[in-house]
Amino acid sequence: MSDHVYWIIEANVRDGKLQELKTLMQEMSSATMEDEPGALNYEWSLSEDETICHIFERYASSDAAMIHMGNFGSKFAKQFMGVLKPFRCTLYGEPSDAVCDAMKPMGYVAMKSAAGFSR
Repeated sequence: MSDHVYWIIEANVRDGKLQELKTLMQEMSSATMEDEPGALNYEWSLSEDETICHIFERYASSDAAMIHMGNFGSKFAKQFMGVLKPFRCTLYGEPSDAVCDAMKPMGYVAMKSAAGFSR
């Protein structure tokens, strides 16, 4: 097992907000890539009809995840919630209590590591 903490957020794209979402996902991806070396994956996907968005985020550690959450909260949270309506969040790995507390507003389901490996 590893110290990696990761999650998948599933969200509906708010009506009339697709173009704003596309701009925001580029801004957030660039900021995360530039400012957060502990972000290992930061991947956005849209359904074929572009009404559902999935976001896969993986961090080297709980500390790295908390850095991201701090940046998200101060820079992007309001815009994010204006274009997306999250309906599911699944949290993986062995996140710290701080990560779990920070993710509570997402109503996450925790999936504890049971077997396997990470390269």
